[in-house]
Amino acid sequence: MLGADAAMQLVQTGATIMVGGFGLVGAPLALLEALGRSGASELTVISNNLGEPGQGLGALLRQGRIARAIGSYFTTNPEVIAAYHAGQLEVTLLPQGTMIEAIRAGGAGIPAFFTPTGAGTALAQDKETRRFGERLCVLEQALYADVALVKAHLADRLGNLVYEKTARNFNPVMATAARCVIAEVDRIVEVAELDPETIVTPQLYVDVLVERAA
Repeated sequence: MLGADAAMQLVQTGATIMVGGFGLVGAPLALLEALGRSGASELTVISNNLGEPGQGLGALLRQGRIARAIGSYFTTNPEVIAAYHAGQLEVTLLPQGTMIEAIRAGGAGIPAFFTPTGAGTALAQDKETRRFGERLCVLEQALYADVALVKAHLADRLGNLVYEKTARNFNPVMATAARCVIAEVDRIVEVAELDPETIVTPQLYVDVLVERAA
């Protein structure tokens, strides 16, 4: 267990990070605030979107810390569009299902996969395509990160994680696809206090716990 600022010293300049959350729901906001206080920059961020203006990942974008974004739904933050058109941000768009499968593949050790989603569109430009029967498919590369920042509701002291409703979203799969996983949690309980049937992310995936301040 570490404090948020100490944990964010594990994120180095130039790192690729995954960040859980759909908008601000299920996003590790305390970790992102601490990351904004750190010196890390030139980050590649894999996330569904880049927060909202000045909030979550949007605060890091405003600070100029993000060099590249890989995700699905950036229009919730108009500052992403402005940064892209100003040449300040490189953006890679993936259909949402493709993105989550690319992360799952990264966690499973699968280097790439074919999908019909996006085949024959601008999203398939410069990518390998292949027909399977009558379906044209595009080859998508797996995604893997140096660090994943995830948000859970509860953790025990071993690092087993329990999520809360839709705040689960991308967090569990991202926890499988990074060299270092840092989990922000609302509360840490003792070992054996969690119902095993509620645990979604087992402790073997989690490297650092950060308990969110009350």
